Amino acid sequence: MNGMLAVFRGGGLIARVLRSVSVVMMGYAGAQALRLASNLILARLLFPEAFGIMALVGVVTIGLAMFSDVGIGPSIAQSPRGDDPGFLNTAWTIQVARGFILWAVACLLASPMAAFYGDPELATYLPIAGASLAVAGFNPTRIETAARHLLLGRLTVLDLAAQAIGVVFMVAMAWATQSVMALVVGSVITAVAKLLLTHFGLPGPPNRFLWERESAGELVSFGKWIFLSTAFWFLSSQGDKAILGRYLSLEVLGVYNIGYFLAGFPLLLGQAVVQKVLIPVYRERPPGASARNAAQLRRMRHALTAGLVAMIAVMALAGPWLVSTLYDSRYAAAEGMIVVLACGMLTQAIGLSYDQAALAAGDSRRFFVFCGCRAVAQVGLLLIGVSMFGLLGALVAMALAAVIVHPVLIWLARTHGAWDAMHDMLWALAALGLAALAVWMHWGVIAPLA
Repeated sequence: MNGMLAVFRGGGLIARVLRSVSVVMMGYAGAQALRLASNLILARLLFPEAFGIMALVGVVTIGLAMFSDVGIGPSIAQSPRGDDPGFLNTAWTIQVARGFILWAVACLLASPMAAFYGDPELATYLPIAGASLAVAGFNPTRIETAARHLLLGRLTVLDLAAQAIGVVFMVAMAWATQSVMALVVGSVITAVAKLLLTHFGLPGPPNRFLWERESAGELVSFGKWIFLSTAFWFLSSQGDKAILGRYLSLEVLGVYNIGYFLAGFPLLLGQAVVQKVLIPVYRERPPGASARNAAQLRRMRHALTAGLVAMIAVMALAGPWLVSTLYDSRYAAAEGMIVVLACGMLTQAIGLSYDQAALAAGDSRRFFVFCGCRAVAQVGLLLIGVSMFGLLGALVAMALAAVIVHPVLIWLARTHGAWDAMHDMLWALAALGLAALAVWMHWGVIAPLA
């Protein structure tokens, strides 16, 4: 036991990585437990259409955040000046200005979005939800420096506390009003709670307004490709809801949102680990620098993929039982959705650890190329699938997009010495077998989606 604990101690990279991964996983597990508990309570207090409306609100607010992301976090994580006060305060100044611009754009989009989706309530909800973007702009850069140095323990606790405050507020307001407004205002309360907790709870000097030309130039130079990449990442991560919102009723969209939440939490956990841990790892131990670095990253990659595939497989095989156990009959259609979604996510898990090698090397241009190809493939296939074959066609299309774009990911990984052919072959066979088993077991709940 002491030998096992010893690898977690010290200031070495492996020890910091293990501690950080453990913290991220525990924090994510806690966050998802809070989200699931609130989801179950809110599903009984509200109605499926409420989750459909919030999915559309999220499309706009998350879309605005992604379409304007200038890469503040990755810039701080990879830059040699990532601890310089001038660099950090310039980054914070840009972040604050961006937050207010996003809120203004959300207000301007409210009426057009309400008309586009045929839901007048969006005109009221979007300006309120958009306030969370302005609040988040004031978040201290100490959040990013903690991630830069793989010191995530206190940050994770503060994140969980902010989410808990938001959840308690949502549930209380939903119980009192039975209104979607509880979810809208709750998102703003969560943002305010995170701002206050991280401002007072993280060590280090507070940020101040500063404009340093050299720092701004570096941030813009690196961030211009991140800006374009996250715009395409929005299409990959939120495009399904934006497109399906035009083809499905709010009730079915709300049920889809539930199914996506359950199927997607393992992959989102993997993304959280990769984004918070792998840039520092690739920065300090680039795989192309030595055989030892490559071997360490290979072991880390296999461990990450094994854990993700196992968790996603549980969703694919046991998802229908989970839905029928946790939710009432109004959400029964999510049983088939969760199976198809999880099968598609098995393929995404295989290449999850590759793209951060480019960001760690400052190669945001190739990262943009990959994000663009992924977005074009997913949106294009999704439109073809849903228009020709309905909801089931859309779900299958999203799975195929990940397979089609994987060669581009291989190109990106090979450029930075990160590709592992044996890893991909092994886990592709495992994913294919698990997906076939899940479809065979649950075809009875999948077929009605057609």
